[in-house]
Amino acid sequence: MFRTINYLESGNEVQRRAFQVIHQLGILEDMSKYNPVLCGTIPIAIDIKGSDLDIILEVYEPDRFSKDVKSRYGQLDGFVLRDLTMSDMPTVLTNFHYGGFEFELFAQPRAVEQQNAYLHMLVEHHLLMTNPQIKAEIIRLKEQGMKTEPAFAHVLGLAGDPYDELLVLGTELGVINGVGEL
Repeated sequence: MFRTINYLESGNEVQRRAFQVIHQLGILEDMSKYNPVLCGTIPIAIDIKGSDLDIILEVYEPDRFSKDVKSRYGQLDGFVLRDLTMSDMPTVLTNFHYGGFEFELFAQPRAVEQQNAYLHMLVEHHLLMTNPQIKAEIIRLKEQGMKTEPAFAHVLGLAGDPYDELLVLGTELGVINGVGEL
């Protein structure tokens, strides 16, 4: 469902606006060789004011990717590009503003379907579909400053690291097969 953004076109107001802005920018086409996938709260309609458009990418040549991103988006407001190590993996994180949204590009040398942002979104979407009554509380906690995964963990009473616990729960529920695998 989340491999394309077509579902946004018939979504809520923020989702429809995101669909238009993403198409206007042409970022999915520009970044197509990196298998871009929109993740985060906007696709699953638990966004709050100021939520960004998180796009994850599969990148094995970070220097080439950084040059590509800088040449395409470096002139946009708030452009920042950082090289990091996350989960023992080289990561390129890019932020900029366009069309009333903040974009965050998250690039790692791992298939997008195995990246935590994608897996978390699948688990969260499943939880929202099977327990729609939790949506309002998740949004309320987010509006109070809690991050998405900790908000889910709080509502579900999960102990331990919320990011890890959501992956474990997703495996137990059969949403994902093993941590980091579909």
